[in-house]
Amino acid sequence: MRAITPELRKQLIEDIMQQHDMGNETLGTSIRRLRLEVTGLDQDTFATMCNMSTKALYLIENDKGNPTISTVEAILRKFGLRLGLTMRAATTYTPVSGQHKPVSKTPARGSSPQRTYAGQLTRVTTRKAAAQTKLKDGDNDPAK
Repeated sequence: MRAITPELRKQLIEDIMQQHDMGNETLGTSIRRLRLEVTGLDQDTFATMCNMSTKALYLIENDKGNPTISTVEAILRKFGLRLGLTMRAATTYTPVSGQHKPVSKTPARGSSPQRTYAGQLTRVTTRKAAAQTKLKDGDNDPAK
């Protein structure tokens, strides 16, 4: 463990929280920064402190794992932090009511009649043409 002043520790944690809140860092990157910059511990020692395997911590830090909420809480608790909800820093565009424009020109699912595919269209057209030909031939042929 690295010896840092309480003020520096608080400043580091606030910086990491801010970077994560702004969307500049993922949860895994923030956890890795907390572990390295605040505690200075290696993965094996920190994983033991959190009662988890080194591989699990590695996967979380590299955003490849799928940790439970309680696992993330256990990690954050070591730094006096909690998992919670915050507003996104960047606001998304929401159209003014009455000015909604569809994303694509294709109709919404279920609003159009059953679609035919090129192969089906050819077979149906061929059958209709054959049936009409038989009818015409049958009407004009007196032998039948």
